[in-house]
Amino acid sequence: MMQKKICVLGGFAVGKTSLVARFVSSIFSDKYLSTVGVKIDKKIVAVDGRDVTLMVWDIYGQDEFQTVQHSQLRGMSGYLLVVDGTRRATLETARQLHAKALDVAGDVPFILVLNKADLAAEWEIDDAAFFTLVEQGWRVIRASAKTGEGVEEAFQILTRAMLETTPRP
Repeated sequence: MMQKKICVLGGFAVGKTSLVARFVSSIFSDKYLSTVGVKIDKKIVAVDGRDVTLMVWDIYGQDEFQTVQHSQLRGMSGYLLVVDGTRRATLETARQLHAKALDVAGDVPFILVLNKADLAAEWEIDDAAFFTLVEQGWRVIRASAKTGEGVEEAFQILTRAMLETTPRP
C-alpha cells in the first residue's frame, strides 16, 4: 500500500486541528485546543481504485511568535494551506507558508482551504480574493470543519493530485 505524508499548514487558530479531526474521526469540538509541535494522524483512503495511507501532519499555527520549521515539511507529498475566512490576515500567513513549502519540498500538490464556511456572513475574504487565487493556479476549496462541508473533498482532491505526480509501480 502506498503511503503519503500530508502537512496541514496555516496561521494560529484557523481550524487546522478541527479539519483533521473531522477528516480522520468525523468529529468536531467547539473547544479550542492549541497544537503544540506536530500531531500526526493516519487514515487510509481509496482514490481511483487505489488505497493510500495518508500520514496527516497537523503542524502548529504560524504567527509572529513561532514559524513552521523546514524539518517538519521535509518528505511531504502534498499539503493543505488553511485560511480562516473570517480573518483576512490568515491569507497572508498562508502565502508565506506556501513560499516556505515551495522552498523545502518543491512544487508538490497543495489545496488552499478557506475554512469556516458555516460563518460565511462574517467572512473578510471576498470572492475577488478567492478568484485571484484561482487565476494564479491555486486549487481553492471552501470548507467547514464544523459542518464537514468540503473537508473530505479537500483531502480527496489532494490525494488524487499526489497520485498523479507519482508513477505507478
